[in-house]
Amino acid sequence: MVLTDRQRSDLHGGIYEYFLSRGSDFAQVAEALARADPDSCKAPDSTATDESNGKKTTKSTTTPILEKKWTAVPRLQRRVLELERQLTVNAKIHAHRTGGGSDGSSANPSGGIPARERRLLPRPPATHTLQSHSAVVTTVSVHPVYTMAASGSEDGTIKLWDHESGEYLRTLRGHTNVVTCVDFSPKGGYLASTSTDLSIKIWDVKEFTCVRTLRGHDHTISCVRFVPPSMGALYLDKSGGGNNNPGAEAAAGGAGEGWMLRKRGRRFVVTASRDSTVKFWDLETGFCDATVSDHGDWVRCLAVRPASGNAGESDAAKQENTTTSSLALVATSGNDRTIYVYNAHEKREKVAELRGHDHVVESLSFLCSSLLPKKGSAASRPTTSAAEGASSSWEYLASGSRDRTVRLWTVANGGSCLMTFRAHENWVRGVLIHPSGNHILSCGDDRSIRVFDIKSNRCLRTIEDAHPHFVTSMAMHYTLPILVSGGVDHAVKCWQLD
Repeated sequence: MVLTDRQRSDLHGGIYEYFLSRGSDFAQVAEALARADPDSCKAPDSTATDESNGKKTTKSTTTPILEKKWTAVPRLQRRVLELERQLTVNAKIHAHRTGGGSDGSSANPSGGIPARERRLLPRPPATHTLQSHSAVVTTVSVHPVYTMAASGSEDGTIKLWDHESGEYLRTLRGHTNVVTCVDFSPKGGYLASTSTDLSIKIWDVKEFTCVRTLRGHDHTISCVRFVPPSMGALYLDKSGGGNNNPGAEAAAGGAGEGWMLRKRGRRFVVTASRDSTVKFWDLETGFCDATVSDHGDWVRCLAVRPASGNAGESDAAKQENTTTSSLALVATSGNDRTIYVYNAHEKREKVAELRGHDHVVESLSFLCSSLLPKKGSAASRPTTSAAEGASSSWEYLASGSRDRTVRLWTVANGGSCLMTFRAHENWVRGVLIHPSGNHILSCGDDRSIRVFDIKSNRCLRTIEDAHPHFVTSMAMHYTLPILVSGGVDHAVKCWQLD
């Protein structure tokens, strides 16, 4: 081994210091080394007394540098192993950002063999178990932009989490009874929540404050969803500075301090209630804009699909393009077992009525995709023929019921049931249509999360005992590989998608 003069000097000095720290037993060895290399072996500043013979012996009062370097090696090795494990985990989490295009194709950026396409299906075990609620978790939602998840509980609180790190972020307090539903706005700036206290609250996600409370239902409010405008339409946003546009608040119909209407356009939320009604709320004014009363019993669930029309279309073109593929739709159902599908804008006329379940319908879901479809994307291109409309995933609607079935419907041409999945052994509490349009995810009181393959009409994957008790709800991000679920066990779980 060849050392430089500096390295050799440091080595001799470290050995000399180590011998001195060992006391009188190594004193002669230290003196011999000092005589051999006096320049490197410098005497320390302090001395100590050897209790065995009463002689004063030079002894360092600090940890010898040789011992520090010796112990640093395994410590650095452990750190390297930890970083390698973390790198592997991060590569799995973020593989979707480099592993394929938005059209579902996988490509190797280096130009070699194409990478294997990721199906993005949940797999055990859960990456995080988030515990802070003191009662049943009734609802969960995933932020469309940030790695944030929200959960509502029977303890009356809403909790925000970082689903990537598993960290607790904040608790939102304001409801006085069970929180039944939470939903993030399409851009993620706001969170809507409903409760059995008969109120709907709109929360500012950045400020963690309630900016509006809506009242009007006569019984428990079961569900809430933001109704996004058609592609390119304008939003009611929160102003960065209230003095920049003094007339903004007035233009927004007195929406409140800090709110401003971006040019023109309206923004709605839709709610379902045990009073058998579905209400559309104008967030600019805070008033109920329309009430739908077709249901004869408790309306438990909602699903919303954005419009796919272009903002730049002429009025004549928009009137011609009135197929269900281009409309913003709202689907509702509940104790009367009937699913109604409405046009979310204009007159809210009924476009489909779906029947087939034998028990209460607990959950509905359109295709899990961005609520702001981009121009030219596959989701924003409506099909033209009836045959294409029946097979397009953009027309899919999934439902889960207490009859233990998951049904897949098409809302095209008046609506019809395409297939029925009968794998659950108890009530189905939540359903999602996978962003790819190839799978349906469901959870239920059999404590499982299941994945159904639409093409083969079979159960593709089952996560048994996903929670130790009933699984009450779940939510999935439309681009990030993350699924969150809530249960009667008071916990929220995060699942990695492979």
